[in-house]
Amino acid sequence: MTLEQATYDATGTVTPTKDTTTMVDTDRYPIDHLDHPAMRSVIAAARAGLQQEGCARIPGFIRAESRELIARETAMLSPRALHSSEAYTPYGTGPDESFPEGHPRRRTHRTTSGSVTRDLIPADTAIQGIYTDPRMRALVAACLGAEEVFQFADPMRGLIINTMEAGNELGWHYDANEFIVSLMTRRADAGGVFEYCPDLRSPGNENYDDVRAVLDGTSDKVKRLDLQVGDLQLFKGRYSLHRVNRIEKGARHTVIFGYAREPGFIGSVESTKRVYGRVMQEHLDAEHRRHGDGLAD
Repeated sequence: MTLEQATYDATGTVTPTKDTTTMVDTDRYPIDHLDHPAMRSVIAAARAGLQQEGCARIPGFIRAESRELIARETAMLSPRALHSSEAYTPYGTGPDESFPEGHPRRRTHRTTSGSVTRDLIPADTAIQGIYTDPRMRALVAACLGAEEVFQFADPMRGLIINTMEAGNELGWHYDANEFIVSLMTRRADAGGVFEYCPDLRSPGNENYDDVRAVLDGTSDKVKRLDLQVGDLQLFKGRYSLHRVNRIEKGARHTVIFGYAREPGFIGSVESTKRVYGRVMQEHLDAEHRRHGDGLAD
């Protein structure tokens, strides 16, 4: 495989040069036919999960015989990751001392992981093929009850390989986008479990009391999801506080697919620079377009 940088058109769309449509277990999930009884059942379960828990899991989405390929791809690309180890509040910022002592906006946690951004992932990889497959967008849209979803226009965030090694953890945080779609390609030997609190906040309401309880370890709202290699996850990360607990042994690799309800999504300059260490011209050009939901990023 040639690990050259991919190229993108004005919308951020990539057309893969490798046919990856056989990667999905279409015997179990016939995504060519979303009106198939099996797919209607999958979509109904995903909608219920997202509505009730803010999370949906589609187990074994990738064929067993294809999981080694995607694991190999993410392992080959993992040396390109930018590694960071920073202390942030759940809102992705440093402590805001205008809030009282002990307030969630002042409480930081350490996040340590690596990220391979989309501009460093070759266009002919299987994971690019899965991401750009129009059937994937149709499936995600159906699970969300949306007419359509769009690939991120962000040239970096559209496709991310998240890499975590022993000792790494992702602290409690919210996402910038309403939802994320992820695919586990390598599972840690110990630790690295996804934990989340469904719909802990809502537009215009940060619900700081419940956030404080989570940070204090006294909340009864925390749920755990032990993902397996090949599982596809849909998660409403903008409203549900979440983390990946400490990796005790081995490594954890996850591919994050960037879709949005509206076209043109590009992350902010501040958060992109903070998380990925650099920005591109597209981020600078889009800086005037930000969220209008009254929530902190």
